[in-house]
Parts: sequence; structure tokens; C-alpha cells
Amino acid sequence: MSTLPQDSAHRPVARPLKVAMIGNPNTGKSTLFNALAGMQSRVGNFPGCTVEKKIGLVRWQGRRVELIDLPGTYSLSPRSLDELVSVEVLLGRQKEIGAIDGVVCIVDASNLERNLYLVSQVFDLGLPTVVVLNMADVAAARGNTIDEQKLSEKLGVPVIKTEAHRRRGLDAVREAILHVSDLPPAERPKLYPAEFYAAVERVQAELAGWNDQPMPNYLVERMLMDIGGEIEGELVAQHPQKLAPLLKQVRQELREGDCRIPGVEARVRYAWAREMLDGAVVRPSENLATISDKIDRLLTSRFVGLLVFAAIMFVVFMSIFAWAEPLMGYFEAAQEWAAGLVKANMAPGALRSLIVDGVIAGVGGVLIFLPQIALLFLFIAILEDCGYMARAAFLMDKLMSRVGLSGKSFVPLMSSFACAIPGVMATRVIENRRDRMVTILVAPLMSCSARLPVYILMIALFLPQEAVWKKGGVMFAMYSLGVIVAIGVAWLLRKTLFKGETPPFVMELPSYKMPSVRMVAHRVYDRSKAFVTRAGTLIFATTIVVWAALYFPGDHTEEHALQAEIEALEAVDEESPQLSALQEQKNQVSAGLIEASLLGRLGHTIEPAVKPLGWDWKIGVGAIASFPAREVIIATLGTIYSLGGDVDEEDESLRATMAAATWPDGRPVYTIPVLFSVMVFFALCAQCAATLMVIKRETNSWRWPAFTFVYMTVLAYLAALLTYQIGSMIV
Repeated sequence: MSTLPQDSAHRPVARPLKVAMIGNPNTGKSTLFNALAGMQSRVGNFPGCTVEKKIGLVRWQGRRVELIDLPGTYSLSPRSLDELVSVEVLLGRQKEIGAIDGVVCIVDASNLERNLYLVSQVFDLGLPTVVVLNMADVAAARGNTIDEQKLSEKLGVPVIKTEAHRRRGLDAVREAILHVSDLPPAERPKLYPAEFYAAVERVQAELAGWNDQPMPNYLVERMLMDIGGEIEGELVAQHPQKLAPLLKQVRQELREGDCRIPGVEARVRYAWAREMLDGAVVRPSENLATISDKIDRLLTSRFVGLLVFAAIMFVVFMSIFAWAEPLMGYFEAAQEWAAGLVKANMAPGALRSLIVDGVIAGVGGVLIFLPQIALLFLFIAILEDCGYMARAAFLMDKLMSRVGLSGKSFVPLMSSFACAIPGVMATRVIENRRDRMVTILVAPLMSCSARLPVYILMIALFLPQEAVWKKGGVMFAMYSLGVIVAIGVAWLLRKTLFKGETPPFVMELPSYKMPSVRMVAHRVYDRSKAFVTRAGTLIFATTIVVWAALYFPGDHTEEHALQAEIEALEAVDEESPQLSALQEQKNQVSAGLIEASLLGRLGHTIEPAVKPLGWDWKIGVGAIASFPAREVIIATLGTIYSLGGDVDEEDESLRATMAAATWPDGRPVYTIPVLFSVMVFFALCAQCAATLMVIKRETNSWRWPAFTFVYMTVLAYLAALLTYQIGSMIV
């Protein structure tokens, strides 16, 4: 490690020392950040965008330090929102962050030439910089010898070796961060020909006449170099008649010289990287075949690789779909216990209903998803930390690219078959904004486990005695429907709202390593906490609103009196023959109150709209009431048909009552076309407030959950309409 400045007196500061951490993907940047910040970090979004903001607040040697973990990026050319946010933070243009005191640039010690490309761009910003050579053990295993002292002298900044996953070198990094504000700004390398810098001054002078505030030289350089980038797009929109012709002319003049835009950048930056490494890094004469290389011959092959990938994805899928069930059962039991405790100590009434059906049900509606989310992120954290996730994305890229997505979209979409909430949250592994947004918007089309009760009930109604393979065939068709529609929607979104070429799939395959238990546990905790504290509050609020719409404005005096009588009789004799009569009377009263409630009135109002689907107002109310969660339709139908709200999809009385339901003219309500219409609607609709709230959380805007709800509802309605109308002609 290089010698740090000796002037270590800590002067009082009004704000924490602010240090940004940046690096290529798969360099262990997040691992290092988590090791330094521990549990003292908070996660959010940068204002007005979907880019995640992760800040660690620590105190070392009595001094407060604010660590900003910037998105992993291969360059600081703002061609994506992630890169633009990183540049704005480093330039002090992010108001929430403010001025930065220094930068810690994390690089892969085993791939220095590639990683120094980003370092050279960081130096262009003129900030005090510390370079961390992470994964030094991997570099040594490959036969590379790095003289960090000599490299530090050549770069002109401190250079530190670390093994973040083993927590080695952390003390040196902390010490360097504490002294970063004492360092001189990194010396900016003059890489381009003089003509380029003259062109920058020319454009800068023109911009000064158009804008009140001068633009930093770095942004002008990036605008010239990055054809079609974020900066050019923003400024050309402000000055379409002036800037576009100017940029075209300047670029043409540079092209005619020895500065062809943008190809010159890669040439000069890699030449600089090789110059810096010369004499500081000794490589073996022949590339050694590492254990990772040998494993990759199998795991990235077309046949064996896909088999292994399928097996791993099957385990992940089953963990979310099946292994989470016992844990979810504990939360359900806790919810029932809490509800029972309230019922035992509070007389029936509006307040008890609010607490039991609103508050407790709302909290339960949040926590019930926690096991699935925790298990998903447990597997994602393990696969990422061991290095396999990059291989999975590589294997699936060819398939996903056919619909305009990348291989990284596969895991979130696959996860959505269990629950769209962890699936949407898993899109954070996708760096490209277009791919991430399209994946978020189509993930709810995957048939999640919440749709299963609806499928089971409807299939049992029209195939009660049929062979299992027939029922399974219908179930498979419903699951396939979501996949087929999602492919079409993804293709359409990439052709309209998210236009642009599918970016080339560029990803370095990190070396395999044993996952760090500490890092994996921290990531699972971090993601689970983020869901409960942010998305959970929105889900809870939605549950309260739906409870109110089902409860008011009816007079529940008789219902509460009957409930009190039932509970009193149950306390004396649970086998009393009067219980069934009282329960039936109470269910009839409850059904009448639901019909008179705001949701019930809405159901009657929309009956003309749902009648073309073959539905009556009761199915309409069930669909509306199931907005918080699709499976709620079962309990709602049970209450409407005077069976109580504790029925499930296997309840024979509910099936019999629904099978006997008729229209006023005596026609049966639940015909085969109607049952398929209901299943198709629920397969495609956005009947999950929790998913919409998580989309809001991930996109940092109400626009996209609203868009998702509208497009999926319209799609579901039209598909259900066609299903019923065509089915009625056939049957």
C-alpha cells in the first residue's frame, strides 16, 4: 500500500465525510461496501428515477463517514440512467448527496487492464481517489504478481490490495477513506489529441451563451464523445436548432483529423492502462487454466450447462413455491392467533372489524410474502456471490434476446411464477434500464401461486369427476397463457415505449468462490427489510381502504349481535345445533351488507360491463374485492353466497352453491365458457395491490403501476370477452 498523507489531524466538519464507491460489475464492490458499512446502511432511490441509492453511515476514529455505493458500471459514459446518476453524484450535482470528498474505485486485481478504463474516467473528474485492488487472491492464483507500491507511484493515488469476501485489507481501506479529503485531486491524464480539447472549449463557449450556469468540462467531453448519450439528448431537446448542428460539425472536423469519435476513446484509455501496468504487474508467460476455467467448460456449454441451469432454477422455483409454505403457515397461524386474541377480548363492532379485518389482515398480507422474498434473495445472493449468476445470464441471453430482453431477465420472470413481488424486486440485477423496465412490466403476467386457488375452484366446477391429466392440462394451459402473452407484450413494449436496440450482452465472468455467509445474510436481511418497511406500508394502506369499501355504509348492528350470540354459544357448547342456524342467518346478513357496501354498489354499477363476459354482479364484486390479492375472491364469493368468509377452493358447499347459481330467468351462471372467462381474466389481470405497490417502489413513480394496472386489466377484459363469446358459440 502507498504511503498516505501524514497530516491526519481531524478537523471538525459540519457534515460527514462523503466518499463514493464505484467499480465494474463483479468486482466485489457491494461486498466491500457491506463489509465496511455493515447493517448501518439505508437503501432508497435517487429522486425521480429507478436507480437504487445505497448509503452507509459509519463512524471511524470519531469521524462520521458517509459511503455512497454507486451502481456497478463499465464506464462513466452517461448512455444509461445508472451511468448518468453516477456521474452526477461524482460531480456533486445530486442535491440529496451534495459535494463528494473523494472516490474509492474498486477494480478486479485479476483483470486490471479492463478495469483501469473506468479508473481513467474517474481521474478525469479531478477528485481525490483511492484505488482498491480487490480479489487479490484470484490474481495470485492466476500467476499475476502486482507491485501495488509501484502502481501507486505511476497512478499518483493510494493503491490497496483487498480480499473483501474474506474481510482482508479492510483496515487499510478504512484508513485511506479517513484520509481521502487530505489527498490532492487525482492528476487528470491528457489522453486525447489537442484538437479534441480545443473542440471542447469551443462547445463550452457556445453553451455559456445559452445557459445561465456553466457546464463542467467533463460533461462537455462526454457529450462530444458519447453519440446519442443521455447528456446530448437532454441538451439537444433544450436547444434543438443550435446544438445538434454544432455537435455534428465539431464531430465531423474531429473525424477528419486523427480523432475519430467515439473509437478514439477505447484506443487511448487502454493504451494508458497498459502504460500504467508496465513494470507494476508481472503476468505468467502462458495463461494458467484456473479451476473456474475448468468448471466453465461444463457450466457454460450448450448441453450440460443448460441441464445444470435447469436443475438450479428448479430448486429455486420449488423453494419459493413449496419450501416457503411452512414458513408462510407460521405467519398465517400468528395472524389467526392475533385475530382470535382480539375477538376474545373485544365485543363485535366496527372497531374490532377494523382491527381484525383491516389492521391484522393488512399486516398479515405483508408478512405472508416475506418467506418467499427471503428465500428468493437467499438463492440470488448465493448464486451471485459464488459467481454463477453471470453464467446463468450468459446461458439465457440468446433465448431472451429474441423478445428484446437479456439473459438477466430470466430469473425475475421465473421467480414470478411463485410470486410477482420477489420477481419484480429481483429485476435489480438488470443494469440496462430498458430491460429492467420491460421485465418489471411483464413479470405480473406470470401465473403466480395466488392464482392457483381460482384455477382449482373453476376447474373443479366443470371437471369434477374427470381424470387428473385433464385437470392438469387445463392448469398447464392457464400457466402457458401468461407466458405467451408476456412474450408478446415484451416485444411490443420494446418496439414502442422502450425503443432502442437490444444492448450487446457484455458481462465478465467472475471467478467462482465460496459465498460469504456474512454477505449473503446481510443481503437477505437488507432486501427483506426494504420490502417490509417500504412496500409493506403501501400494501397495508391498500388493505385498510378495501376493508372500508366492504364495510361501509351499511348498518352492521344485527351482524355484530348475531356474531356475539354465536361466540357466546360456542363458549358454552361448540356442538350446539343452534350454531348452524345462527351462522347461516349471520352469513345472509353479511351477504346483504356486502351487496349494500361501496364495493357491492360498484359491483351492481359495473354489471352491464361484465355481463358480456358472462358474469353477474357477484362475480364482479369478487373481482373488485380481490384487488389486494387474487385469492380473496374465494372468501368473497363464500360470503356473498351466504357461506361465510372462511371457505376455500376445496369447499364442497361453495362448489355446490356456485353450480346451482342462476340468473333471474333460470339460466345457470357458471357455464363452461363463464368458468374459462373467469380463469383467463385472473390469469392476465393485475389483481394484486402488493405487486403494484412494489412496482411503484422499484420504479419510483406511480406512472408505471398505473400503466401496469390499466394495460393488464384491458388485456384481461378483452381476452375474457373473446373466451366467453367464442366459447358460447362452441358449447
